[in-house]
Amino acid sequence: MEQYDPDQDLAADEWLDLDEQERMMLAEEYHRGQRTRMPNVAAHAVVHVLVENQLALAESVVVATLSRLRSEGLDRHDAIHAIGSVLSGHLSSLLREPDSQDQPNESYREALRKLAASEWRAG
Repeated sequence: MEQYDPDQDLAADEWLDLDEQERMMLAEEYHRGQRTRMPNVAAHAVVHVLVENQLALAESVVVATLSRLRSEGLDRHDAIHAIGSVLSGHLSSLLREPDSQDQPNESYREALRKLAASEWRAG
């Protein structure tokens, strides 16, 4: 894989064949090429990579959420951002209170099940 485009479905095997640093570089290059203004392109790329990894690994809730968000009118890139916003919030919560949940990933999955394109658009 020589480039990343979040609006295109990835070939999971090609994505997973890359090491994490290569994935991050591809995501950063894409966003720099778009000349998108953001506070931290590296952090933004990390979130893209984490969501793409979950999709490539066929994490069922993440795959279903992407499909649902797209059917609700989001393009693939915006759906990645919507999922990434839930993931970022979840990670932030875990960092603040690491021992607060017996099954920490279940709250993430539940938040994804409830995520709607209209709510994400509203901010």
